[in-house]
Amino acid sequence: MVISFRSIKNGERWAGFDWSIDNEDELAELVASVALGQYRHVEHVLAETDFAEVVPVPTALEGARQLLSVPKCSEPYHRDGWLFQVIGWIAAHIQNEASLIAPPHMQHAEKGFDGLQVQIDHESQTVRKVVICEEKATINPRKTIRDQVWKEFSDLESGTRDNLLTAEVSTLLITRPELDPDQAVKEVLWSQARAYRVAITVDNSHNDANGRKRLFKGYSTVVSGSVSRRCADTLYVAELRSWMERIAKKALKAAERMAVADV
Repeated sequence: MVISFRSIKNGERWAGFDWSIDNEDELAELVASVALGQYRHVEHVLAETDFAEVVPVPTALEGARQLLSVPKCSEPYHRDGWLFQVIGWIAAHIQNEASLIAPPHMQHAEKGFDGLQVQIDHESQTVRKVVICEEKATINPRKTIRDQVWKEFSDLESGTRDNLLTAEVSTLLITRPELDPDQAVKEVLWSQARAYRVAITVDNSHNDANGRKRLFKGYSTVVSGSVSRRCADTLYVAELRSWMERIAKKALKAAERMAVADV
């Protein structure tokens, strides 16, 4: 599989996974398909289901180039942030193939949640849990979590973004008409039915048990309740910006191959 996972945990404070990228070329192929607007094709690939080969719209290549490139005289933060959100979306599908997962964003720095998952109880056909994801590619992981992610989660816990959360969950539920949308909304508005996942890039400073304890300090204060509500994931990358640039270049070449193959 393109990404593998190792369990990590800090008592009852948080639990999650440390990610490893096992095949950069395969990852780049999946990212390229997403950049071309073919995320449903990627879902079929990850689920290992039968599917027809997709034919990218020829004009989609220019949009893919924009997603995978950094404009002149600009920093790579937005491009890298989008790339990591796609990686997080791929990871979510590998780990939770039975969940409803919001499609990846198709522009840099798009407003809304970085990721959203609706976990279904298939026996009762009801919503069991909604997982709100924050996915950050950063060279300052602790500062990002402390100053940005915890604030986002705190706002969600206080209910100030319930309108956005309800709307996005409802959009996902349209794809599953057998589910009761009114019941689902009630579940979303009940705080214990929401869980959170922060996924973040780390370097040597936080790439061990003690480092992760420092990294995710304060999680249980921001999000109360059982540990199942607090997921914490990491991806170790020694040189983040150069690694992201390498993945982006590989994905762009893959997108160009896909587009040329179907001209």
